[in-house]
Amino acid sequence: MKFHEAANFLFDLRRFALRPGTEATRSLLAQLGDPHDSLDCVQIAGSNGKGSTARMVERTLREAGLDVGLYTSPHLDDVRERIRVNGRKITESAIVEFVESVEPYVTDRAADGTSPTLFETLTALAYWEFERQSVDVAVIEVGIGGKLDATSVVDPVASAVTTVTLEHTDILGDTVGEIARDKAHVAPADRPLVTATEGDALDAVRDVAGDVVTVADTADGEAGDVSVTDHGREGLEGSVSIAGDEWGVETKLPLLGAHQAINAGIAATLCRQVSDVDEATIARGLRNAHWPGRFEIMGRDPLVVLDGAHNPGGVERVVETLAAFDYDELHVVAGSMVDKDLRAIAGALDGADHVVACEPDRDRAEDEQVVAKAFRDETAASVETRSDVAGAFDVALDGAGEDDCVLVTGSLYAVAEARQRWIRPTIPKRVDGVASARETIDAAHVTDAGAWRMRGKAVHRLLKTRVQPRQAQYLKEELLSLGGDCATSGLNDQDEEMLDVLLMGTMAQFRRLTDKLDGQPYGLASLADELRTALDIQQPDRDRGYPWDDGTAVMGICNITPDSFHDGGEYDAVEDAVSRAESMVAAGVDVLDVGGESTRPGADEIPVEEEIERIVPVIERLADLDAAVAVDTRKAPVARAALDAGADILNDVSGLEDPEMRLVAADYDVPVVVMHSIEVPVDPDSAVDYDDVVEDCIDQLTERVLLAEKAGLDREQIVVDPGLGFGKSAAESFELLGRLEEFQSLGCPILVGHSHKSMFELVGAEAGDCLDATIAGTTLAAERGADIVRVHDVPEAVTAVNVVEAADEPGSFVDEG
Repeated sequence: MKFHEAANFLFDLRRFALRPGTEATRSLLAQLGDPHDSLDCVQIAGSNGKGSTARMVERTLREAGLDVGLYTSPHLDDVRERIRVNGRKITESAIVEFVESVEPYVTDRAADGTSPTLFETLTALAYWEFERQSVDVAVIEVGIGGKLDATSVVDPVASAVTTVTLEHTDILGDTVGEIARDKAHVAPADRPLVTATEGDALDAVRDVAGDVVTVADTADGEAGDVSVTDHGREGLEGSVSIAGDEWGVETKLPLLGAHQAINAGIAATLCRQVSDVDEATIARGLRNAHWPGRFEIMGRDPLVVLDGAHNPGGVERVVETLAAFDYDELHVVAGSMVDKDLRAIAGALDGADHVVACEPDRDRAEDEQVVAKAFRDETAASVETRSDVAGAFDVALDGAGEDDCVLVTGSLYAVAEARQRWIRPTIPKRVDGVASARETIDAAHVTDAGAWRMRGKAVHRLLKTRVQPRQAQYLKEELLSLGGDCATSGLNDQDEEMLDVLLMGTMAQFRRLTDKLDGQPYGLASLADELRTALDIQQPDRDRGYPWDDGTAVMGICNITPDSFHDGGEYDAVEDAVSRAESMVAAGVDVLDVGGESTRPGADEIPVEEEIERIVPVIERLADLDAAVAVDTRKAPVARAALDAGADILNDVSGLEDPEMRLVAADYDVPVVVMHSIEVPVDPDSAVDYDDVVEDCIDQLTERVLLAEKAGLDREQIVVDPGLGFGKSAAESFELLGRLEEFQSLGCPILVGHSHKSMFELVGAEAGDCLDATIAGTTLAAERGADIVRVHDVPEAVTAVNVVEAADEPGSFVDEG
């Protein structure tokens, strides 16, 4: 079974209507051996905030060293987002294995009219995957209600009800009290239920749960068992204090708003019930809990905010959070589903100056004219319509001044479509024959018949991306008319999912295609700009004076450590390190990379103060040399000390795990290297499953790059490192090296760190001492598009880079013979 076949099987279950009750889920899980029975689950219900709270709990427990599963809904781009283990999406291969195991049972139940629904089946998939991955804790976001939700087949070890408003009244009840009573059935057997409900809702929760821990905002004058104080916004983050009985936490949150401070209080309380987490761990976990589409700031001039609030209460919270920002006019892009209270949502946005109503590409989406009518009736805004979210977003941006605000809201589906502007992958593919063409087409989930038919057409420029079904149809028609072609994923169009497409054509055909896309609806105009960027069509030259602006730069490694794998202990003394650096400069190095802590597998972490003591005296001596200086650290305090001492670049092998690191880079306006890593230092016994190691790394780096960009850095300042050897096998590291060009899809410079690594054992070299293999890797990296190569052996690397550049541009080298 192929992935698209497995996914189509799941999506076809949408034909079965949602229903209350756990019987179907229990029956399906019984076929799988009841994997949920062995899980320790944290179950989170509520009308608003349950997804954000679940994310905060998951990230904090991971910070405490636990393996954590996370199940949420809906997804923004890819159904695999709903099920994660340690932050990584479930693999395609796991979904195929699951569907193969349940297909006979589900088909049999469908014949009886009792098939599990999509949500019930995905819930079973989540519990199956979490048991298979042996997670320590599974964090579960409830779908609807609590008592009769599919997720409630488990006996949770801790639970919460965040807030309660009128919602799903046809299922849960007509009053807040009735709805709260239903949600409160998620209460654990032997621990108190955590809740931020008030009034009638809290009374109903107490009736059902009995033992309750309340979380209250001090600004409301409420007395809670846990009190939360929102100190307002500090830059991109909110500042919050949480105080319980003999414990307290002060931290910052990437999720803004007083309601997120309450969610943080709930999350902290849950984490303390589940594990022995200290206050510092809670603080760091909450600060790292990024959650796309929840008051997500994507731009500043104008202020651009994405928030998937889809009910009046949620939108009111968005408006309250916006009040912390200074802006002139408010431009709203509004799209919603048919079952929402549009008039109340519009009324909550009565301060809007300009509204562009639109219709997300979903069967349940409300018509844009209906959305527009609600805003015309409830606000004094000027209202216009567009049929698609991306087009509406363009209209709003075009109408906004630098001091205005553009808000996309009303539905997570609307937010997901707008967010594609920043995250859509546009991956160039290297295809040099029919066999590799077939392999590339297969990887886009094209059917066997389609792959066979397309294989001979793909030996041109290829670009893989993800688009909406109607965009895919348009692209296919237009490329065919121009003499090119477009292979489309076999995922069924009616499933409303983003589709993988493989665009095939000559550069001339792509140029004509992008011209034809300009001015088209359904987000095609903005897609044209993304294609131009990906294929380097009509792009302006950018030169910020970085060493890698005009070719591959050589970064020389200067380890001031006793335990690094290749040269540990050789340059501990300041004079030795400086002498080493001076010799590298003489050999033509472009960047000196100074590190004071080893990140080899199994290495021990050292204190911040010790790391600073090792590197700062060296950096101060190197600052006047004819080379840029980078600091290799994963700790923000060390980075600040190094930059103050004269460093020019941050090199973070943890991929911005320290939540302060991206802000340090932005404060100093310096480049930052963001490496893909599973954990640092790497656990030599850990193994990671990838469907496609290159595309999976690109997918995970996309959000890391976006974090740095939202902090205020330009993409040319954000250097991506595939992380060879970090959570990858030798074969996977070679695949990353061989397909390095695909990382250009991120729009960032690329660094390759391969020097003397164990990956070269695959070709018979000895790890730690393999100069010949390292130089061969350097040559290949430079030829495949690396902007920076990070090496120990500078003279040889400089020669290798010069050879590649001479082959590409022989005229740039003077022949003195």
